Amino acid sequence: MLFVHSSLITEPDEETGHVGDRIGRSRGLAIDGLSASFDNARPSKWRRLVQRSKLSHLPILAIIPARNERATVGDIVGDVKSCVGCCVLVVDDASTDGTPEAAQAAGARVLRLTNRLGAWGATQAGMRYAQRHGYRTVVTLDADGQHHPLELPQLLAVHRDSSANVVIGTCSERLSNAKRLAAGYFRLITGIDVQDFTSGLRVYDWRAIRTLASREASLLDYQDLGVLMLLRKKGLTLKETPARMSPRRTGGSRVFSSWLMVARYMMHTTVLCFAQVGARPRIGQRVRGVRSSS
Repeated sequence: MLFVHSSLITEPDEETGHVGDRIGRSRGLAIDGLSASFDNARPSKWRRLVQRSKLSHLPILAIIPARNERATVGDIVGDVKSCVGCCVLVVDDASTDGTPEAAQAAGARVLRLTNRLGAWGATQAGMRYAQRHGYRTVVTLDADGQHHPLELPQLLAVHRDSSANVVIGTCSERLSNAKRLAAGYFRLITGIDVQDFTSGLRVYDWRAIRTLASREASLLDYQDLGVLMLLRKKGLTLKETPARMSPRRTGGSRVFSSWLMVARYMMHTTVLCFAQVGARPRIGQRVRGVRSSS
Protein backbone atom coordinates (compact mmCIF):
# COMPACT_ATOMS: atom_id res chain seq x y z
CA MET A 1 0.00 0.00 0.00
CA LEU A 2 1.36 3.44 -0.93
CA PHE A 3 0.91 6.36 1.44
CA VAL A 4 0.79 9.93 0.13
CA HIS A 5 1.30 12.97 2.32
CA SER A 6 0.40 16.48 1.20
CA SER A 7 3.89 17.76 2.07
CA LEU A 8 5.37 15.47 -0.61
CA ILE A 9 2.96 16.26 -3.41
CA THR A 10 4.61 16.68 -6.78
CA GLU A 11 3.89 17.63 -10.37
CA PRO A 12 4.99 16.03 -13.66
CA ASP A 13 8.18 17.44 -15.10
CA GLU A 14 7.66 19.15 -18.49
CA GLU A 15 10.78 17.53 -20.00
CA THR A 16 10.45 13.96 -18.79
CA GLY A 17 6.72 13.76 -18.08
CA HIS A 18 7.65 12.02 -14.82
CA VAL A 19 5.92 12.81 -11.59
CA GLY A 20 8.35 13.37 -8.76
CA ASP A 21 10.91 15.45 -10.65
CA ARG A 22 9.47 18.69 -9.36
CA ILE A 23 7.78 19.90 -6.21
CA GLY A 24 4.35 21.21 -7.14
CA ARG A 25 1.13 22.38 -5.64
CA SER A 26 -0.98 20.66 -3.02
CA ARG A 27 -3.36 18.89 -5.41
CA GLY A 28 -1.11 16.23 -6.88
CA LEU A 29 0.53 12.92 -6.22
CA ALA A 30 3.43 12.30 -3.85
CA ILE A 31 5.68 10.02 -5.76
CA ASP A 32 8.67 9.73 -3.42
CA GLY A 33 8.96 6.16 -2.21
CA LEU A 34 6.62 4.59 -4.73
CA SER A 35 9.30 2.11 -5.76
CA ALA A 36 13.00 1.53 -5.53
CA SER A 37 13.48 3.14 -8.96
CA PHE A 38 12.09 6.46 -7.74
CA ASP A 39 15.31 7.58 -6.12
CA ASN A 40 16.32 11.11 -5.32
CA ALA A 41 18.82 11.34 -8.15
CA ARG A 42 17.55 12.70 -11.44
CA PRO A 43 17.82 9.86 -14.00
CA SER A 44 20.25 10.24 -16.86
CA LYS A 45 18.98 10.83 -20.38
CA TRP A 46 19.91 7.26 -21.38
CA ARG A 47 18.17 5.82 -18.33
CA ARG A 48 15.00 7.78 -19.12
CA LEU A 49 15.00 6.45 -22.68
CA VAL A 50 15.38 2.88 -21.43
CA GLN A 51 12.57 3.37 -18.92
CA ARG A 52 10.28 4.81 -21.59
CA SER A 53 10.94 1.94 -23.98
CA LYS A 54 10.08 -0.58 -21.27
CA LEU A 55 7.00 1.26 -20.03
CA SER A 56 5.49 2.03 -23.43
CA HIS A 57 4.06 -1.48 -23.73
CA LEU A 58 2.34 -1.64 -20.35
CA PRO A 59 -1.39 -2.54 -20.47
CA ILE A 60 -4.42 -0.60 -19.36
CA LEU A 61 -4.75 0.87 -15.88
CA ALA A 62 -8.14 1.09 -14.18
CA ILE A 63 -8.36 3.95 -11.68
CA ILE A 64 -11.02 3.83 -8.98
CA PRO A 65 -11.19 6.85 -6.65
CA ALA A 66 -12.80 5.83 -3.38
CA ARG A 67 -13.80 7.35 -0.07
CA ASN A 68 -15.52 5.21 2.56
CA GLU A 69 -16.64 2.57 0.03
CA ARG A 70 -15.62 -0.56 1.96
CA ALA A 71 -18.96 -2.26 1.28
CA THR A 72 -18.55 -2.15 -2.52
CA VAL A 73 -14.94 -1.53 -3.53
CA GLY A 74 -13.83 -5.16 -3.25
CA ASP A 75 -16.55 -6.40 -5.61
CA ILE A 76 -15.77 -3.63 -8.11
CA VAL A 77 -12.06 -4.45 -8.11
CA GLY A 78 -12.73 -8.15 -8.63
CA ASP A 79 -15.17 -7.52 -11.47
CA VAL A 80 -12.77 -5.16 -13.26
CA LYS A 81 -9.96 -7.69 -13.07
CA SER A 82 -12.28 -10.41 -14.38
CA CYS A 83 -13.77 -8.34 -17.23
CA VAL A 84 -10.68 -6.50 -18.44
CA GLY A 85 -7.75 -8.34 -16.90
CA CYS A 86 -5.90 -5.09 -16.25
CA CYS A 87 -4.11 -3.64 -13.26
CA VAL A 88 -6.48 -1.85 -10.86
CA LEU A 89 -5.39 1.17 -8.84
CA VAL A 90 -7.69 2.27 -6.01
CA VAL A 91 -6.92 5.81 -4.87
CA ASP A 92 -8.18 6.02 -1.31
CA ASP A 93 -9.27 9.57 -0.47
CA ALA A 94 -8.51 9.46 3.27
CA SER A 95 -11.19 6.89 4.09
CA THR A 96 -12.00 6.00 7.68
CA ASP A 97 -13.90 2.73 7.18
CA GLY A 98 -11.30 0.25 5.94
CA THR A 99 -11.72 0.94 2.22
CA PRO A 100 -8.00 0.56 1.37
CA GLU A 101 -7.76 -2.77 3.17
CA ALA A 102 -10.82 -4.10 1.32
CA ALA A 103 -9.41 -2.96 -2.03
CA GLN A 104 -6.02 -4.51 -1.36
CA ALA A 105 -7.60 -7.79 -0.28
CA ALA A 106 -9.43 -7.89 -3.62
CA GLY A 107 -6.15 -7.60 -5.53
CA ALA A 108 -5.91 -3.88 -6.23
CA ARG A 109 -2.90 -1.66 -5.87
CA VAL A 110 -3.79 1.01 -3.34
CA LEU A 111 -2.62 4.61 -3.29
CA ARG A 112 -3.64 6.02 0.05
CA LEU A 113 -3.98 9.80 0.43
CA THR A 114 -3.38 11.10 3.94
CA ASN A 115 -5.40 14.28 3.24
CA ARG A 116 -8.78 14.34 1.56
CA LEU A 117 -8.51 15.81 -1.96
CA GLY A 118 -11.99 15.07 -3.27
CA ALA A 119 -13.03 12.96 -6.25
CA TRP A 120 -11.00 14.88 -8.80
CA GLY A 121 -7.90 15.20 -6.61
CA ALA A 122 -7.94 11.43 -6.10
CA THR A 123 -8.50 10.79 -9.81
CA GLN A 124 -5.65 13.10 -10.78
CA ALA A 125 -3.37 11.29 -8.36
CA GLY A 126 -4.21 8.14 -10.29
CA MET A 127 -3.52 9.91 -13.60
CA ARG A 128 -0.07 10.92 -12.38
CA TYR A 129 0.58 7.38 -11.25
CA ALA A 130 -0.42 6.16 -14.72
CA GLN A 131 1.84 8.70 -16.44
CA ARG A 132 4.77 7.91 -14.17
CA HIS A 133 4.42 4.19 -14.87
CA GLY A 134 3.98 4.61 -18.63
CA TYR A 135 0.37 3.50 -19.09
CA ARG A 136 -1.06 4.55 -22.45
CA THR A 137 -4.74 3.99 -21.61
CA VAL A 138 -6.69 4.65 -18.42
CA VAL A 139 -10.25 3.68 -17.56
CA THR A 140 -11.99 5.32 -14.62
CA LEU A 141 -15.06 4.20 -12.74
CA ASP A 142 -16.67 4.83 -9.38
CA ALA A 143 -16.34 2.59 -6.36
CA ASP A 144 -19.98 2.80 -5.26
CA GLY A 145 -21.35 0.16 -7.62
CA GLN A 146 -23.25 2.35 -10.08
CA HIS A 147 -20.78 1.67 -12.92
CA HIS A 148 -20.78 -1.87 -14.33
CA PRO A 149 -17.31 -3.28 -15.01
CA LEU A 150 -19.01 -5.44 -17.67
CA GLU A 151 -19.37 -2.24 -19.73
CA LEU A 152 -15.61 -1.62 -19.84
CA PRO A 153 -14.82 -3.95 -22.79
CA GLN A 154 -17.42 -2.13 -24.89
CA LEU A 155 -16.04 1.30 -23.93
CA LEU A 156 -12.52 0.14 -24.75
CA ALA A 157 -13.71 -1.19 -28.12
CA VAL A 158 -15.34 2.15 -28.95
CA HIS A 159 -12.16 3.92 -27.93
CA ARG A 160 -10.05 1.60 -30.08
CA ASP A 161 -12.28 1.90 -33.15
CA SER A 162 -12.81 5.67 -32.98
CA SER A 163 -10.43 8.59 -33.17
CA ALA A 164 -11.64 10.06 -29.88
CA ASN A 165 -9.15 10.78 -27.13
CA VAL A 166 -11.79 10.27 -24.45
CA VAL A 167 -14.83 7.98 -24.43
CA ILE A 168 -17.60 8.61 -21.89
CA GLY A 169 -20.13 5.99 -20.84
CA THR A 170 -23.57 7.59 -20.57
CA CYS A 171 -26.87 6.30 -19.21
CA SER A 172 -29.47 8.89 -20.19
CA GLU A 173 -32.25 7.02 -18.38
CA ARG A 174 -30.59 7.78 -15.05
CA LEU A 175 -30.32 11.54 -15.52
CA SER A 176 -32.32 13.36 -12.87
CA ASN A 177 -34.18 16.59 -13.57
CA ALA A 178 -31.42 18.51 -11.82
CA LYS A 179 -28.73 16.92 -14.00
CA ARG A 180 -30.73 17.53 -17.17
CA LEU A 181 -31.17 21.19 -16.23
CA ALA A 182 -27.48 21.65 -15.45
CA ALA A 183 -26.41 19.77 -18.60
CA GLY A 184 -28.60 21.91 -20.85
CA TYR A 185 -27.30 25.10 -19.27
CA PHE A 186 -23.65 24.12 -19.60
CA ARG A 187 -24.08 22.88 -23.16
CA LEU A 188 -25.39 26.35 -23.99
CA ILE A 189 -22.46 28.29 -22.55
CA THR A 190 -19.63 25.90 -23.42
CA GLY A 191 -20.72 24.26 -26.66
CA ILE A 192 -19.71 20.82 -25.34
CA ASP A 193 -22.38 18.45 -26.62
CA VAL A 194 -22.34 15.85 -23.86
CA GLN A 195 -25.49 14.48 -22.25
CA ASP A 196 -24.01 13.30 -18.96
CA PHE A 197 -20.97 15.40 -18.12
CA THR A 198 -20.88 14.00 -14.57
CA SER A 199 -20.27 10.40 -15.64
CA GLY A 200 -17.02 9.08 -14.24
CA LEU A 201 -17.13 6.00 -16.47
CA ARG A 202 -14.49 7.01 -19.01
CA VAL A 203 -11.58 5.87 -21.15
CA TYR A 204 -8.60 8.20 -21.63
CA ASP A 205 -5.73 7.89 -24.07
CA TRP A 206 -2.13 8.97 -23.38
CA ARG A 207 -2.70 12.56 -24.56
CA ALA A 208 -5.62 12.94 -22.16
CA ILE A 209 -3.59 11.36 -19.36
CA ARG A 210 -0.77 13.83 -19.95
CA THR A 211 -3.18 16.77 -19.96
CA LEU A 212 -4.98 15.72 -16.79
CA ALA A 213 -1.75 14.97 -14.93
CA SER A 214 -0.54 18.52 -15.57
CA ARG A 215 -0.51 21.44 -13.15
CA GLU A 216 -3.23 23.16 -15.15
CA ALA A 217 -5.67 20.41 -14.19
CA SER A 218 -4.75 20.61 -10.50
CA LEU A 219 -6.96 23.63 -9.89
CA LEU A 220 -10.16 21.88 -10.90
CA ASP A 221 -12.58 21.07 -8.08
CA TYR A 222 -14.88 18.73 -10.00
CA GLN A 223 -14.01 15.83 -12.29
CA ASP A 224 -16.78 16.50 -14.77
CA LEU A 225 -17.27 19.71 -16.78
CA GLY A 226 -13.99 21.35 -15.82
CA VAL A 227 -12.08 18.31 -17.05
CA LEU A 228 -14.02 18.20 -20.32
CA MET A 229 -13.44 21.90 -20.98
CA LEU A 230 -9.73 21.55 -20.34
CA LEU A 231 -9.52 18.57 -22.69
CA ARG A 232 -11.31 20.49 -25.42
CA LYS A 233 -9.07 23.50 -24.85
CA LYS A 234 -6.09 21.24 -25.60
CA GLY A 235 -7.69 20.08 -28.84
CA LEU A 236 -8.71 16.61 -27.65
CA THR A 237 -11.90 14.95 -28.84
CA LEU A 238 -14.73 13.43 -26.81
CA LYS A 239 -17.21 10.68 -27.66
CA GLU A 240 -20.19 9.39 -25.72
CA THR A 241 -21.44 5.82 -25.88
CA PRO A 242 -24.43 4.21 -24.12
CA ALA A 243 -23.64 2.26 -20.97
CA ARG A 244 -25.74 0.49 -18.36
CA MET A 245 -25.60 1.89 -14.85
CA SER A 246 -27.25 1.11 -11.54
CA PRO A 247 -28.29 3.21 -8.57
CA ARG A 248 -25.64 3.66 -5.92
CA ARG A 249 -25.57 0.71 -3.53
CA THR A 250 -24.89 3.04 -0.61
CA GLY A 251 -25.11 6.80 -0.09
CA GLY A 252 -26.14 9.40 -2.66
CA SER A 253 -24.83 12.12 -4.94
CA ARG A 254 -22.87 14.75 -3.05
CA VAL A 255 -23.28 17.35 -5.81
CA PHE A 256 -26.94 16.80 -6.71
CA SER A 257 -28.24 15.96 -3.24
CA SER A 258 -30.50 19.06 -3.15
CA TRP A 259 -31.49 21.99 -5.33
CA LEU A 260 -29.38 24.23 -3.09
CA MET A 261 -26.32 22.10 -3.85
CA VAL A 262 -27.21 22.15 -7.55
CA ALA A 263 -27.40 25.96 -7.50
CA ARG A 264 -24.05 26.15 -5.73
CA TYR A 265 -22.50 23.73 -8.21
CA MET A 266 -23.86 25.62 -11.22
CA MET A 267 -22.63 28.96 -9.89
CA HIS A 268 -19.18 27.56 -9.14
CA THR A 269 -18.88 25.89 -12.54
CA THR A 270 -20.13 29.00 -14.36
CA VAL A 271 -17.28 30.96 -12.82
CA LEU A 272 -14.93 28.23 -14.01
CA CYS A 273 -16.35 28.50 -17.53
CA PHE A 274 -15.62 32.22 -17.71
CA ALA A 275 -12.38 32.41 -15.76
CA GLN A 276 -10.45 29.22 -16.48
CA VAL A 277 -11.33 27.77 -19.83
CA GLY A 278 -12.63 30.71 -21.81
CA ALA A 279 -16.35 30.44 -22.31
CA ARG A 280 -16.40 34.24 -22.28
CA PRO A 281 -15.24 34.59 -25.93
CA ARG A 282 -18.06 32.27 -27.06
CA ILE A 283 -20.63 34.39 -25.27
CA GLY A 284 -19.03 37.56 -26.61
CA GLN A 285 -19.12 36.25 -30.16
CA ARG A 286 -22.78 35.34 -29.80
CA VAL A 287 -23.60 38.78 -28.41
CA ARG A 288 -21.71 40.52 -31.23
CA GLY A 289 -23.49 38.31 -33.75
CA VAL A 290 -26.86 39.33 -32.35
CA ARG A 291 -25.91 43.00 -32.43
CA SER A 292 -24.64 42.85 -36.00
CA SER A 293 -27.81 41.17 -37.21
CA SER A 294 -30.05 43.72 -35.52
